[in-house]
Amino acid sequence: MTLDIARIRKDFPVLEQQIYNKPLIYLDSAASSQKPLAVLKKEEQLYLEYYGNIHRGAHFMADKATLDFEGVRDQVQTFIKAANREEIIFTKGTTESINLVAFSFGEAFINVGDEIIVSEMEHHANIVPWQMMAARKGAKIRVIPFEDNGRLMVEKLDELINEKTKLIAVCHVANTLGTINPVKAIIEKAHAKGIKVLVDGAQAVNHVSVNVVDLDADFYVFSAHKMFGPNGVGVLYGKKELLEQMPPYQGGGEMISEVSFEGTTYNEIPYKFEAGTPNITGVIAFGEAILYLEDLTVEAVAEYEHQLLVYATEKLMEIPGMIIYGTQAEKSGVITFNVEGIHSFDLSTMLDKMGVAVRSGRLCADTVMQHYNVSGTIRISFAVYNTIEEIDLFIAALKKLVMMLS
Repeated sequence: MTLDIARIRKDFPVLEQQIYNKPLIYLDSAASSQKPLAVLKKEEQLYLEYYGNIHRGAHFMADKATLDFEGVRDQVQTFIKAANREEIIFTKGTTESINLVAFSFGEAFINVGDEIIVSEMEHHANIVPWQMMAARKGAKIRVIPFEDNGRLMVEKLDELINEKTKLIAVCHVANTLGTINPVKAIIEKAHAKGIKVLVDGAQAVNHVSVNVVDLDADFYVFSAHKMFGPNGVGVLYGKKELLEQMPPYQGGGEMISEVSFEGTTYNEIPYKFEAGTPNITGVIAFGEAILYLEDLTVEAVAEYEHQLLVYATEKLMEIPGMIIYGTQAEKSGVITFNVEGIHSFDLSTMLDKMGVAVRSGRLCADTVMQHYNVSGTIRISFAVYNTIEEIDLFIAALKKLVMMLS
């Protein structure tokens, strides 16, 4: 499938503006993607026409909002090819999804002395919740290292796994290195030993076709805002048999069956894990984002973004002193780099003044920075609305700044 990028860009009017009298070049989609008009219009339509609290009101607006909200649950099930709609839980983002599993799975299955394995390349959101759970339960964290080129050393699992290992938490795609990890092989290795696996798919679902049944993932988590949807909406996929054994993460409305001062009974899944009024408008607009991505197809988007990745990498390597972190062949549309002798903050600040939006600093990945012994980096990341012409403008701006600052 050949994508019409010029047409796609018209769906994102935010990209037509100028920043500091320069055309905006947005290269920070790994942090958060821009939103197409269809998503914005859906939120507006809901507020203007039929906003109501879901699962509660006995009136037209509440009924319609409930139907649309639950319809998105069906969309997500189809999108990630889950076996049951009850396995789709809405959260406020990947971070909350991981915290939910860390708390609830921890309460149900983790005991003193048990172990959880995470990778060295994880985002903080897939490290800190496990540390908090380990501190609470008296468990231990072990780490899968990665090589300097960004390859996760999966073979080290044979040394790390033992009879105390209860769960492995690993990213599908690394947010700093762009590495696409062999999560299916990791899951097979874990399941052979009776170990559960959580996959952080925040950087994957917009760039990699995901089939949670084929992967056999026990948990798979991601956020809407990285795939053209609103912020404040996330998904936790969990196998039904596990979710049914896990206690609620929060108490309140919706997650209950009956409440009395003698005791409370909990709702069935997924509602057991969806306490309180959710982000109704965000979830319903997320449905439009899924439709938008499905219309493009994830495969076509991934192919186009790979072309951008290859082109940008070649152009960056022409710059003297360029250091790129993460050079695996199996890589998503992310490039993290430094230029020798120039501070990443200085470069990113001056790129901004030239209209180029990049991410700089520690990228919520201190363990990766520690691996390379750097205080920070610059990251550029692509989405389907970026172009070769934008990369050329970025490279020209970067070369100019490197000459100035060297």
